[in-house]
Amino acid sequence: MESPFKGKTGLVRIWNAFRYSLAGLRAAFKHEDAFRQECLLAAILIPAAFFVPATLLGKAILIGSTLLVLIVELINSAIEATVDRVSLEHHRLAKRAKDIGSAAVLLTLLNLALMWALVLLD
Repeated sequence: MESPFKGKTGLVRIWNAFRYSLAGLRAAFKHEDAFRQECLLAAILIPAAFFVPATLLGKAILIGSTLLVLIVELINSAIEATVDRVSLEHHRLAKRAKDIGSAAVLLTLLNLALMWALVLLD
């Protein structure tokens, strides 16, 4: 069965999607410690990117790699919430899903560090 909200179109759909997205950001900030920590990191790094002596492309890379961490953390949190919704019992596939999501966050954090290092050392 599909969601009853799937039939919405036009501006109503866009408005609803925007509201759901804001609710998702609020929920992640309220319930996910890692997301709050990464938001703090972004609150420091994004303004700092404007003061780094780099080209506009370099600044875009710094900001984009920072935002990518938040995006992947949101996806990881959604995976974890879905797995926990299905079952709280220990299962190897549930662990695998959560570990893979966590690995994705780790790679984006390593990417963040690499991008900042490359731009700053250029």
